[in-house]
This record gives sequence, C-alpha cells and structure tokens, in this order.
Amino acid sequence: MMEVVTNESGRTEMDALVMNAIRTVFDPEIPVNIVDLGLIYEVTINPDFTVYVRMTLTAPNCPAAGQLPGDVRNAILGVEDIVDANVEITFDPPYTMEMMSDEAKLDLGFL
Repeated sequence: MMEVVTNESGRTEMDALVMNAIRTVFDPEIPVNIVDLGLIYEVTINPDFTVYVRMTLTAPNCPAAGQLPGDVRNAILGVEDIVDANVEITFDPPYTMEMMSDEAKLDLGFL
C-alpha cells in the first residue's frame, strides 16, 4: 500500500534513511512500528530535501492522532540533510488490518 516517490534518480540511500527513521515511530498502543502497521501511504523526498508523508491512523478517533504526525516529522528531521517534513493525515482509504505487514501480523498474533 505504501508508495515511495522520489523526484531525482539515485536517491535510494536517502529513501532508506527516511524509511528507517519512520520505522522508529510506534503507535503508543500497539507494539509495532507504523510502517509495518501499514499507516504510511506515501513518502515523497523532494530535490530540496523536504519530505512529504501521507499517512493514516488505525481509527479516526485514535488517541495518538495528536502525537503521531509530530513523532513522524521529528524522526524524519533527524535524518542528515533533510531540511523539513510535512506529515498529512488522511482516512482515504480507510485503514484495515490487511494493510499490516506479515511481520506485524505475526508479532500481534494474527498469523
């Protein structure tokens, strides 16, 4: 479901650094990182080293709604050379458990 978009060729190392940074963010109620939970829909790294993230939450009334976007932004800003990050929350498409990686499903006992 997640799409990594880059605007320059040869940016795979930066892609990996940004994705690894996002993987350090966990939903406070679920012991799985938000990438494996399937909450990240899009990551765009621009030529000016700004990053755009489109993500969702497990539910519209998620108690972490006020915290997670800031956590994602701060994690990305910790990547060397990244100058800014914008995190947008969307509920389209709505989150379902099928968006989780197999590893997350296994960790949570769904497999």
